[in-house]
Amino acid sequence: MIRNPTWAGAIGGSEGVPSTGKFRQKKSEKEKEKGIVGHRANQAFSGLLFHAPSLHLYLLFLTHYNGAGDSSLSFSTAAMGTNSVLSDSSHSHDLDDQISQLMQCKPLSEQQVRVLCEKAKEILMDESNVQPVKSPVTICGDIHGQFHDLAELFRIGGKCPDTNYLFMGDYVDRGYYSVETVTLLVALKVRYPQRITILRGNHESRQITQVYGFYDECLRKYGNANVWKIFTDLFDFFPLTALVESEIFCLHGGLSPSIETLDNIRNFDRVQEVPHEGPMCDLLWSDPDDRCGWGISPRGAGYTFGQDISEQFNHTNSLKLIARAHQLVMDGFNWAHEQKVVTIFSAPNYCYRCGNMASILEVDDCKGHTFIQFEPAPRRGEPDVTRRTPDYFL
Repeated sequence: MIRNPTWAGAIGGSEGVPSTGKFRQKKSEKEKEKGIVGHRANQAFSGLLFHAPSLHLYLLFLTHYNGAGDSSLSFSTAAMGTNSVLSDSSHSHDLDDQISQLMQCKPLSEQQVRVLCEKAKEILMDESNVQPVKSPVTICGDIHGQFHDLAELFRIGGKCPDTNYLFMGDYVDRGYYSVETVTLLVALKVRYPQRITILRGNHESRQITQVYGFYDECLRKYGNANVWKIFTDLFDFFPLTALVESEIFCLHGGLSPSIETLDNIRNFDRVQEVPHEGPMCDLLWSDPDDRCGWGISPRGAGYTFGQDISEQFNHTNSLKLIARAHQLVMDGFNWAHEQKVVTIFSAPNYCYRCGNMASILEVDDCKGHTFIQFEPAPRRGEPDVTRRTPDYFL
């Protein structure tokens, strides 16, 4: 492990949580009328009352509808408080057991994955396209199914929730353990929603995962494509970018000629497959370049962008740094554009053959920055995978 305090700049500022109304269900005006609301709420209550596992859903339901002014729902829930606590405790215990199982690189059942992803979807729906993140936080790049290297990352950086994490996408494909890797990160998100942020990468898509390994791995481990579909449906809800203390802009790929401000990103409808072109595609596919201006990307999607572009974007949005992933860099991190852009790559010995270091970026509570480089975890017996995935673009 090498600690590299290359850049220890101090940054400041704070960001309020922006509205994410796009993903919240809205009651129609008619449904806000007292009689209808009360009738529907009582129907729901009668269906949930004698089902203990659903009791916490009723309590949420009750809170939601009390705001509509229906006095028929204003009775006390004190008698049910103990059951609610027990339900939450049982839920946390189940999640802890699942996380413990996953940390041993043992996948969950299909039904467990389904339930987990439904819970994750509820959490992710309320997150912004530009998700605010507070320091201290550790920022991580691509993982690509290299589960044992993810475990090494947690060993070096600290376990969640003791350490706050921000992952910038590409959890699946290439490596042998995409299922266990993405399931663990989603489980940690559900268990500690305020302690870990998981952004979307270009590989969190239906089309890419059918070519580069995740789809085939799901078929091999579950015997069908159901888990692949469950996860790729969930990927649509992952935030696109994050903003650390209002001044470090984090995303998987890079900038877009269609985006001038962070508010442009906040207004996207992100719940969709990654498009082949356009601003959402660019955020997940673009790369910094030594040449000025915009260029055609050799990847076939997104753009290349020069120092003039990143400087203007940072100035317009009062940013100090753009942190991104997406590119293999041999030292695990690489500065560009006079330290206005940094690439972080967290998959050591990428594809089990590239020989690169990996790194993570620690942002402390004084907003200082430290890179931690690390090497691959000790190799274990890897599964025999007969189909070789295409090289695509390393």
